[in-house]
Amino acid sequence: MRERYQRLRLLRGYQTRGVPGLLQTADYTRAALMTVREEENLRPDDADLNAAVAERMNRQMVLRRGMRPRTFLFVVEEDTLWYRPYPRQVHIDQLRYLRQVATGRLASVVFGVIPRTVGRHGVRPRESFIITDDALVSVEMVSGYLRISTPDEVAMYVQAWERLNGLTVVGDEAAALVDRALDDLGGGG
Repeated sequence: MRERYQRLRLLRGYQTRGVPGLLQTADYTRAALMTVREEENLRPDDADLNAAVAERMNRQMVLRRGMRPRTFLFVVEEDTLWYRPYPRQVHIDQLRYLRQVATGRLASVVFGVIPRTVGRHGVRPRESFIITDDALVSVEMVSGYLRISTPDEVAMYVQAWERLNGLTVVGDEAAALVDRALDDLGGGG
């Protein structure tokens, strides 16, 4: 998995409910992994959990450095900012980090939010997915990830992503949506 991230030049992601993995804080990742374990009735193993969190945080280094230029374009539904299955402080810290990302903390990343109030004529929400270099689509499913590499099918996801991206706000407008969700948690300021 890490090799794929190191080789990529363009990653486009769309999320309907969760924060994209490459933009998660360590505490958010830990909470998400613990929830998956509980849902699957797996016994928690702190050593395995710590290793999994460390690996995911290590993957994020691709956002900050590398020999080749890379671009990461993330689109999330505004509801993603309001979906709160984890402890309050985890969400406050995550939203504060997303605000920094939205306002340009990471030069290789564009973080866009589709506002709840945007006119969506002809553009409906889709399943969460990631497109890597127009060559691979990973679709998030209950049972795992579906990987699509057939060019015609990848092209369908690229078109869907472009339609969804056309609805986004970025920069200060995206940060303002993050601030609203943050204020609701009492974590603004």
